[in-house]
Amino acid sequence: MSSAGRQMAAAFGLLTRLPLGAALPAPAMVDYGASVWAYPVVGLAVGGIAGVVYALALWLGMAPWLAAGWALVASVLATGGLHEDGLADSADGLGGGGTIARRLAIMRDSRIGSYGAIGLVLAVALRLAAMASIAGPWRVMAALMVAGAFGRAAMVVVQRRTAFARPDGLAASVGVIPAGPALLAEAIAVVAALVLVPFWAAVLAALLSGAAARLWARYITGRLGGHTGDTLGAIELGTEILVLSLLASVWPGLR
Repeated sequence: MSSAGRQMAAAFGLLTRLPLGAALPAPAMVDYGASVWAYPVVGLAVGGIAGVVYALALWLGMAPWLAAGWALVASVLATGGLHEDGLADSADGLGGGGTIARRLAIMRDSRIGSYGAIGLVLAVALRLAAMASIAGPWRVMAALMVAGAFGRAAMVVVQRRTAFARPDGLAASVGVIPAGPALLAEAIAVVAALVLVPFWAAVLAALLSGAAARLWARYITGRLGGHTGDTLGAIELGTEILVLSLLASVWPGLR
């Protein structure tokens, strides 16, 4: 397998439960830091899967809200709920801890608190509403793919702009992110958006996701001293929600 192929498989193996990760010959042979360029490709694939399920559900006669629910089921199955878990843990830790050490400890607790539960409910509700507002099956698929790509690119931006909040854990295991793969990740997300949605909608989505990632990087640096795997999951899902909401609001012809 080529170096690019191993990096692609590493990205899918890290961020999804899809079988592409099984193509890795051995974890030791993969530079996970260099594989971040493929994160938006993962987002495109997961969004595409969810979009196909949405289209099939509509074809079977389901209402847009119900079809959106099944699309979310497909997305969660594809990722193993990785980003939802990160969002819930981040909400609990950042909302409930008085010190950095306490916040990090709460984030490692497998139990979900009130902040995490509220965050998950809102994340589900907002994505359902966005998909149901877009309604058109192929537009929903395009929106999900673009949102997924920008969500994964936002993770890379945060990784590049912040230190590790703790020396161990999933985020630290990826290592330092080189500039080249990070820039390529952002470029892939932007190009995908330009192909899939109108030009000005793609530009707005790129600006919004970039701003969200940079603001999140500043916030978690102040609250945690850097990033963790949970905070990366949170910015991925948060960016998806922002981009989906934007596209539901400004893409012409949706209603």
